[in-house]
Amino acid sequence: MGEILFNAFSFLQKRLKEKNIACTNARIPFSDGQRVNDILRNLNISDEDIEGVFVNGKIAPTNTLLKDGDRIAAFPPGTPGPYRLLLGIVKNKPASSENATTASGKESV
Repeated sequence: MGEILFNAFSFLQKRLKEKNIACTNARIPFSDGQRVNDILRNLNISDEDIEGVFVNGKIAPTNTLLKDGDRIAAFPPGTPGPYRLLLGIVKNKPASSENATTASGKESV
């Protein structure tokens, strides 16, 4: 047995609040062996509802085993911000050679 601190962000937070589901500094008990995805499922949050989760401030898979005192944060797809690229949630697409330009602004061949 343990307890985690849960937070939802952006559109997900708004949706959970509309359903009267605690989603801001919510203390949630859990049983030994439970994982992040178990907590999300218990909160009626589907895989499609989230783009990623943080466990103790670091991006983590949803099958991460919970420990007492863990801080869990979930955010939905489309949440704006540069962190998505920095954390590897969204991959930077390389520029195609057709559209590549040199530093002078001229198209490269």
